[in-house]
Amino acid sequence: MNYIIMGLPGAGKGTQAKKIVEGFGLVHLSTGDMFRQAKKSDEVISKLLASGQLVPDDIVIDMIKNRLAKGNLKNGFLLDGFPRTVKQAEELDLMLKVENMKIAAVFFVDVCFDEAIKRIVGRRVCTCGASYHVDFIPPKIEGKCDICGKDLIQRDDDKEDVVKNRLEVYEKQTRPLIDYYKKTKLFVNIDGSKNEKEIFNQISRLMIVNKITVKNTGCLLCYFA
Repeated sequence: MNYIIMGLPGAGKGTQAKKIVEGFGLVHLSTGDMFRQAKKSDEVISKLLASGQLVPDDIVIDMIKNRLAKGNLKNGFLLDGFPRTVKQAEELDLMLKVENMKIAAVFFVDVCFDEAIKRIVGRRVCTCGASYHVDFIPPKIEGKCDICGKDLIQRDDDKEDVVKNRLEVYEKQTRPLIDYYKKTKLFVNIDGSKNEKEIFNQISRLMIVNKITVKNTGCLLCYFA
């Protein structure tokens, strides 16, 4: 089964994506990870990410198309960060048709703007890969990594002015996707105001029921319709 996870920046998509991938054995197709890798050698992508702008559709679409073509997705995948525009969603539909694949559900982790800003601006990371939050997951020593002791940093795209711009861009370009997927009856709203465990429980229960429904009736998302 293949899924999409959506939501405002800061909604917790990345955290939930990791839990879903580990819990259900899916391949995590994260455009965020792809972009962070690409920006090391691509100045255009680096500047776009630093300013909070979306990477152009054609670049993102090519990235996803190339990954789908590589295969190794027989157990299913979770798309995280794609699609972000209706054009991308339409292109994804075409890609999946070529590869004889389908999306089982689109999970939208729903949080308000103020909560999203608080979650993002408070994030701190270490070069060793560890992540923290000044309010929710503080390090033992302020500003220092618990694992390696190095200084924690705030990523450029987590600063408040960039975050607000990201949310404005999202509202303008990505919100229309909700209507797009509601029309297909794939859209599932998830209460993102809950804690990580409760959010994951919401999603995993729906995925389990979805698998049973498909196995027994062959009807995609009868439960969600």
